[in-house]
Amino acid sequence: MSVDTNATQATTDTHGVVLTDVAAGKVKSLLEQEGRDDLRLRVGVQPGGCSGLIYQLYFDERTLDGDLVRDFGGVEVVVDRMSSPYLEGATIDFADTIEKQGFTIDNPNAGSSCACGDSFS
Repeated sequence: MSVDTNATQATTDTHGVVLTDVAAGKVKSLLEQEGRDDLRLRVGVQPGGCSGLIYQLYFDERTLDGDLVRDFGGVEVVVDRMSSPYLEGATIDFADTIEKQGFTIDNPNAGSSCACGDSFS
C-alpha cells in the first residue's frame, strides 16, 4: 500500500482577533433578528480618523481573496490580510451598561487613540 505524499489538505488561515463570549452572543442575537445565517462579522482598519487609522466592524456576506477566518461558537470573524497585523491580539467585546452600549475593541497594537475611541495609531 502506497501513501501519496503529494496530497494536500485544505487549511484556512486564521487571525489573532478574539471575540468574547458576550460579543459572540450579541452577534448571534443580531443575526437572528435579521433572519440571516449567511453573514459573518468583518473586522478591519482603514486610514482615517483623528489618530490615523479607524476601525471597521460590520456584517458581510462576501468572502474576499486573502481573508483570514476564525470561528467563535458558530460566529465567523473575518479579517483581511492588510488589517491583520494592526489587529493581532485585539479583543472584541460587547458593553451593555448605563454609560455605554455597543461593541468595543481592546487593541494592544494601538500606541495612542483619540478621545472618541474610534481611531488609533
